[in-house]
Formats: sequence, C-alpha cells, structure tokens
Amino acid sequence: MHPAYSVIFFTVLSGAGFGLLALLSAAPLLGIGAAGSFALLGFGSGMGLAIAGLLLSTLHLRRPERAWRALSQWRSSWLSREGVLAIAALAFAAIHAAMLIFKSENWVILAVFASALSLGTVYATGMIYAQLRTVVRWWTGWTPACFLGFSVAGGALLFANARFFTSTEQTAGGEVAFAIIALVAAWAIKLSWWKRGDSAKPPSTPESATGLGRVGRVRLLESPHSGESYLTKEMGYKIARKHASKLRVLALVFGFAVPAILSATAFVVSGESVLLSLALISYFAGTLAERWLFFAESEHAVMTFY
Repeated sequence: MHPAYSVIFFTVLSGAGFGLLALLSAAPLLGIGAAGSFALLGFGSGMGLAIAGLLLSTLHLRRPERAWRALSQWRSSWLSREGVLAIAALAFAAIHAAMLIFKSENWVILAVFASALSLGTVYATGMIYAQLRTVVRWWTGWTPACFLGFSVAGGALLFANARFFTSTEQTAGGEVAFAIIALVAAWAIKLSWWKRGDSAKPPSTPESATGLGRVGRVRLLESPHSGESYLTKEMGYKIARKHASKLRVLALVFGFAVPAILSATAFVVSGESVLLSLALISYFAGTLAERWLFFAESEHAVMTFY
C-alpha cells in the first residue's frame, strides 16, 4: 500500500495525544495528582497533538472541506465512529481539564468517560484497517492492539515529561517506570503483529480466483492495461524485503531501545530532564518508521488481478 504521510503523522501524533489524555483522566482515579500546571501542560499537549493529527488526516482527502460528512455514517463506518469518538473525547477531556485546573475537583464519572473515549478513538482508528479482509496483514485483532499499545506508550512518555517539568521535586520515577513497561508491551504486540503478518496467507490467489488451481500454476499472460492507474499506484506500492528488514531494525532501535535505555537512565539518575526529552524524540522517530512500514509492507488483494 502507498504510505500517505498525512495519515502516518495523524496516527502517530493523535495516537500519542489521545493516549496522554486517557492517562491524565485516569491518573486521579489511581491516586496520582493531576492538577495545576501539570494538568495545564498535560491536557494542553494531549489535545494539541490530537487536534493536530486530526487536521493532518484531512490532507489525504481530495475534498477536505467535506470531511464533516463522514460523521453521519457512524452506524456502519469505523472511520465515522473514529470522528464521532474523537470529538466526544476532546469535549470530555476539555471539561475534565477545566475542573482539575480551575476547581481542583475530579469527577469520577467524567474521568472514566474521558479516558474511555480517548482509548475508544484509538481503537476505532485501528479498526479502520483491521476490518479490511482484502489486506491480509491488517485483518487481525493485533492491529487495533498495536494502535492502542503505541498510544499508551507515547502517552506515558509524554506524561513522564510533563510530570518532570512541572514537579517541584524534579522527579517522575513512577511515571518513567510505567513508560518503560508500556514501551515493552507495545513493541511485544508489534513483534507479534509482524510475525503473524509475515506468515499470513493471502485471501485469494490467481489459482483460487480462476478456479484453475487443480490444473496447475496460473500466470499472467497480459496485463489488464498498459499504463498505471489509481489502483496500481495506491495499492501496488512495494518495498524490497531487505529494505523493510533494515527499517524494522531502525524502528526497533529508535522506537524502543533508545527510549527505554534513556528512560531507565533517567529513572536511576534523578533530575535528568534532557534524557526524557531525548527519549520522547527518539520514540516518535521510531514510531514514524514503524507506521510507514505498516502501510508499505501491506499488500492489497486487488494486486492479484494486476
């Protein structure tokens, strides 16, 4: 599949933003203070990333000004559900943030809804791809699990950075430890997704599509048309296996190894704000590579025809 940069940045930025909002809303329920300057910085960053990602996603549309029309199809479309949930999540997060910042009050029901809606938005994003039986790599429950895993991991790193920069004690030990655990979980899910995708069989082959498999191997005699089309450009994008392997290593190094090592060092060496910032930057770089591969390595069943 052709990697659309607007969608790549949207899923990475909005995923981390909604992950941060979910953690901020859940924090008071777990006895973790989330008020004052920390709430202001945290909710501001989370909502900023979420909104920026959503705006970037419209660049992939031919008529971005008509994007609002997709909201009406929430009964049948995961894309529409994603939009509805995103609006609701941002609304609940804004109200919850206002209660925490200006009144130092935490309404449990409000916090639960805000956290659930944020994670629900990310789940809906993953289901947009997981529902497509024509893309065998995506058609699995591991796909929304990957989106949720990276959302929480990115949100946890943002949470730790916000806590550190607003804490008078200049420490965020518990938050850093959680970020490391979230990183391990996210990449464990991703490795399982890669393993399953590499061994998954396509839903259709030339032999099964023509019914001539019993005779022997079916090969293409002549292409459907001589020039390129929208389908061949969008669905026929391919990346060499050796390049994909290198990018997987880079994604693992910058998206997991470097952030985990830097975060672990910051956990041991109190007061190392630079390490947490570098861990966050490295994580985003690695996740962008991972998300680019998410599209580039996936093959659409329509290419069997071509």
